[in-house]
Amino acid sequence: MRPRSRAARKAADAAASALAFLAAAAGTAVLFWIMAEVFARGASVLGPAFFTRLPAPPGVGGGGLANAVLGTVIITLLATLMAVPPGVLAGVYLAEFAGNGRFASAVRFGVNMLMGVPSIIMGLFVWGTVVIATGGFSAWAGAVSLALIMLPVVARTAEDMLRLVPDSLRESVLAMGAPYWRAMLVIFLAARNGLVTGVLLAVARVGGETAPLLFTALNSPYWPTDLTKPTANLPVTIYNYAMSPYRDWQAMAWGASLVITAGVLALSLVSRFALKTGTERKAKR
Repeated sequence: MRPRSRAARKAADAAASALAFLAAAAGTAVLFWIMAEVFARGASVLGPAFFTRLPAPPGVGGGGLANAVLGTVIITLLATLMAVPPGVLAGVYLAEFAGNGRFASAVRFGVNMLMGVPSIIMGLFVWGTVVIATGGFSAWAGAVSLALIMLPVVARTAEDMLRLVPDSLRESVLAMGAPYWRAMLVIFLAARNGLVTGVLLAVARVGGETAPLLFTALNSPYWPTDLTKPTANLPVTIYNYAMSPYRDWQAMAWGASLVITAGVLALSLVSRFALKTGTERKAKR
């Protein structure tokens, strides 16, 4: 194989660096373009009424999406309570007890497969198993569909974060005569920032999902007082309002889009800050 000259290698390196920079710049520009467009169209409708009033009838100005905001918070909290405990326990099993056996490999394969399943498939699955069985759409069904999306994310993140804890920490705790359950508490404390980051990323992952809620929670113009009934939520409200011919509803859809975008962005920034803070503390130690 004939070696290339130094000038040719430098030229190839410069070309690759330029292409990488242009790709990163293009992706960042599109991101800021989307955020600027959502902010420009949605900021005008955000105000006290947006977060305190019910939706106005079609063609009538005013009103808000307080019921959809509250419904989204309720469904997301329920999904988090459903997904986080089993997800963390699955991560603990894979990281601390499973090893590399066939069953552990099958579990990891299943987790990876679930992470790649489209959200609309999750919605159809819950519609066929929960909505039909219970006889109607509900906040519980919506929470189950979002929990199924969050579960593999939490499990995979928990496993990765626990594996980052050095074995010397485990060995030192056990060498002091502590039982294994107490050693697990120490391991959890060491990996707490990464675990919290995984949970926040999972919540951000389902923050704007529309398809699962369209098949499970549907929507409602009323306050979410009964979780066994169709429940208002921002993603489905955006879908309905954006497709309507009324300009005031379309403006509300942009405002709801801005709320979801800001929420997902805030969760992402908080998770990255928590992970960075934890990494810096470990480095100082």
